[in-house]
Amino acid sequence: MEERTPKEKSKKQVPLRLSSTLYNELSAWAEDEFRSVNGQIEYLLNECVKYRKKHPKKDD
Repeated sequence: MEERTPKEKSKKQVPLRLSSTLYNELSAWAEDEFRSVNGQIEYLLNECVKYRKKHPKKDD
């Protein structure tokens, strides 16, 4: 098992309001991927951050 830094161990709690439609979509998606809704949201946000780092916005 790999060791995590203290920063990775601590998690922030963030209140989040979602429409019931979006919640239901996320819930179904999470179930398909064997994750909790919270885990699915965290996974999606991590993927978005990785994508943003690899594809920085270019100013025109």
